[in-house]
Amino acid sequence: MKAEKSPIQSVMAWIRRQPPKVKAFLGVVTAMTVLVFLRVIVHEHDNLFIASEAVHAVGIAVLIYKLTKEKTCAGISFKTQELTALFLAVRLYCSFVMEFDLHTLLDSATLVTTLWVIYMIRFKLRPTYMEDKDNFAIYFVVIPCAVLSFFIHPSTRHHIINRISWAFCVYLEAVSVLPQLRVMQNTKIVEPFTAHYVFALGIARFLSCAHWILQVLDTRGRLLTALGSGLWPVMVLISEIVQTFILADFCYYYVQSLMGGQLVLRLPSGVV
Repeated sequence: MKAEKSPIQSVMAWIRRQPPKVKAFLGVVTAMTVLVFLRVIVHEHDNLFIASEAVHAVGIAVLIYKLTKEKTCAGISFKTQELTALFLAVRLYCSFVMEFDLHTLLDSATLVTTLWVIYMIRFKLRPTYMEDKDNFAIYFVVIPCAVLSFFIHPSTRHHIINRISWAFCVYLEAVSVLPQLRVMQNTKIVEPFTAHYVFALGIARFLSCAHWILQVLDTRGRLLTALGSGLWPVMVLISEIVQTFILADFCYYYVQSLMGGQLVLRLPSGVV
């Protein structure tokens, strides 16, 4: 006799049977519901950005555990770590010359740990690196981000180089996870620690996006004006939304796998 499914498992099974458009609609509704919930319970929305950095740190901690305890970097994209280090380094430069605050300290800690991960993959665990699967050409994102930042950047009083640098790190952060998604797309099987790390990135990106959206709503759009004129304020919001939706599909299958009690995440064709 089959074991009776829990309500959550029944809901997940129903969602799996829905066509892609229905799943997308349900995802948008869920995201909007969570945004409303966060707006009610979180009164200081800067805390959402701090929470985003904290979740990202948890993800990196999981990654460090994998590298040190399991002695393998299989399934991890070295190129995503390089892109992460690049946008963090540029953002730190902008923080030092434009506005030094708590975010600067958080970014410094994240950059140090990311550089350590890069060191471990390149020098200590090189034999386990899946170079053939990590085949995303990073110039496909770095060059477009650089060009876009040259034309669309803040119109503040800061030096033009600083404004372009700021725009570059915003755009690059939005797409830095693409090489990691390519690795998972190529392998189709994601082991637990890598899955936990990518899921943490997805939650961190959502919290960061929620921070910006709620700030705009609370200031009745004045925040967009404070960011400058032209297309730049809109591009900031688009970048936040893009980096959230890039990982949304993976996060759905992660939760589905977790609810099903599966330790290893198997991705169907077409995901990520």
